Parts: sequence; C-alpha cells; structure tokens
Amino acid sequence: MAVDRKKLILEAAAKSFSMFGYKATTMDQVAKIANVGKGTIYTFFKNKEELFEEIINQLIQEMKERADASFNQQSSFVENVHRALMSLLEYRKKHQLTVKLFQEQKEIGTMEVKAVISHLENAILHYMQERVQEAMDKGEIKGKNSEITAFIILKLYIALIFDWEKMHDPLSAEEIASSFELHLFEGLSS
Repeated sequence: MAVDRKKLILEAAAKSFSMFGYKATTMDQVAKIANVGKGTIYTFFKNKEELFEEIINQLIQEMKERADASFNQQSSFVENVHRALMSLLEYRKKHQLTVKLFQEQKEIGTMEVKAVISHLENAILHYMQERVQEAMDKGEIKGKNSEITAFIILKLYIALIFDWEKMHDPLSAEEIASSFELHLFEGLSS
C-alpha cells in the first residue's frame, strides 16, 4: 500500500501547530513528526505559510460540514441557527489547533495567526450570512441586510459562549438558545 506523504505531512503539521503554535513550528519539526525528509515537504508546499493555509482551509471545511450536518429542513431557522452555531463555536472552543491559535494571538500577537483567525471568523460569518439570506428569502425572518443580521447573530453567540464565561459560570446550550430567541427574535419590549 502506497504511503500518502502529503497526508502524513498535513497531519504532522497540524499536530505541530496544535502543540507549539504557528511561530514555534518549524519545517524540521514537521518533517520529524511525519517521518519524512524536509525536502519532501517542499515537494508539496513552498513554505510554512502555504502549509499552514492548507491546514486552516481543511479546518474551515470540517467546521462547515459540522454546521451543515446540524441543519434540519423541518426545523425553524432559530433552531437550525442555534444548533449550527453551537456546533461551530464548541468545535472552535475545543479543537486543539484553534485553542492554540487563539492563545498565541493573545500572548504573542503573531501577524500570521491574526490573519488566520480573521479568515476563520470571516468563513463562519459568510456561512451564517448564507443561512440568514436563505431564511429571508423564504420569509422565515425579516430583514434587509443578511450580512448585518449574520454579524449580530454570530457576535451574540460569541459573547454568550466565550465572553460570558470570563466572569460567570458557563451557560447551558438551552440557556443560550432561550437568551438568543428572547433578545434577538422576540425582543425585550412587552
């Protein structure tokens, strides 16, 4: 059976970036983990940046597949958005690579990591914008600007999942869903 060296390299690089972060990962480390010569890496990738980009693109694809799997045609938009965002943000919160990248951005501020985190968040925002636009087109929700609506929804979830936990006990998925529905869809006025 033939060995898929590119796959070995990608797995090794993902492991190295997850353990050491972007800045501390070297092509020598990746080669050692993959058990290949450093030159073999360069037959597939020009440099560390290209290798990193490929791993991030795979990560985004995995996140999209998780979110798609959470959508159910028989469920309401609110239920689908809740499941999709919980899936995406829990994945981001627990995935070893994203945890390390957010830590590196906070502690070191590596430019490449900042760019990747921005790319990751833009991919989530774009995904949500598509779902919001579909709901607007079906008349499930009101609104004129799917990008603003998606942005508000995403930022509310990020605040309830990540920011809230900085000073309070974590909210359950049910508490997040009910807060989301109350504050965004039902409104606060009686």
